[in-house]
Parts: sequence; structure tokens; C-alpha cells
Amino acid sequence: MAVKEGEKAPDFCLPDQNDKEVCLKDYRGKWVVLYFYPKDNTSGCTKEAIGFTEMKKEFEKMGAIILGVSPDSTKSHRNFIEKKDLKITLLSDPEHKVLEAYGAWQLKKMYGREYYGVVRSTFLISPEGKIAFVWPKVKVAGHVENVLEKLKELSS
Repeated sequence: MAVKEGEKAPDFCLPDQNDKEVCLKDYRGKWVVLYFYPKDNTSGCTKEAIGFTEMKKEFEKMGAIILGVSPDSTKSHRNFIEKKDLKITLLSDPEHKVLEAYGAWQLKKMYGREYYGVVRSTFLISPEGKIAFVWPKVKVAGHVENVLEKLKELSS
């Protein structure tokens, strides 16, 4: 069940790449770019993470924090960050609780086979903790720029 624009963002606490607990409520008063991605060190996920890393200062100027979430372990996230020199926070959700709360864990089909997995999606959460904008099925090319443009539009 996906959350919709205008709704309160489902609260959560997840471990980051350093096994430190990160909670959404800790970012009240800031914009949060919460993006869900399938797997560390895969081509699309790497492009997206590098894109957010390259634009991180632009997001910070607008009072926004970037949080990436996947089912990968904190150790996998640490390796991904070190290998690709990422500067963003990655959260581990191996039980899919947050993925499910945001509707990013869905039934997928590939080569006639059905399985559950992460649907790449991004949520812009307002400083008041509400869903300000949703990108439900993200294509990586141009996505980071689209998120930054939307943030500029909504925060002005």
C-alpha cells in the first residue's frame, strides 16, 4: 500500500552503513529525499547513488537530507560507499518493513517469473513530515535533477 502526497510520512528507524540508528523523526524541520533502490553495486543503483552524491551540496543548500534505502546489509552499504566514494546515508531494511510501508516492495515479473522486490521509487518529505511528492517508478537518467527541481519548486 503506497503512501500518497499530502499524507503523513510513515515513521521509521533503520540502521545506516555504520550500524547507527537513523530515525525519520530526527529530521523534522528538514526536507528529506527518501529513495528506495534494489541493490548495492548494480549499474542503475550505482548511477543513482553517484548522482545524489554529486548533487548533495545542492540539496543541503535547500535544507534537504538524502536517505537511500535497500534490503542490503549495513556491511554491503559500507562496501558500496567505500568502493564508489559515496557521500550519502544508506539505510538497511532487510525485513522490508519500511519498503512495504512506502509501497516500494512489490510483486515484479521478469522472464515470466514472479517475485517480490524493490520498485525504485523516491519520496520527498516536507519539513512537517508529510509526503510532498512521489516518484513511483523511477528511471535513473535525469532523476536526481528532477528531484532537485521539485524541491526548489516546493520550497520557494
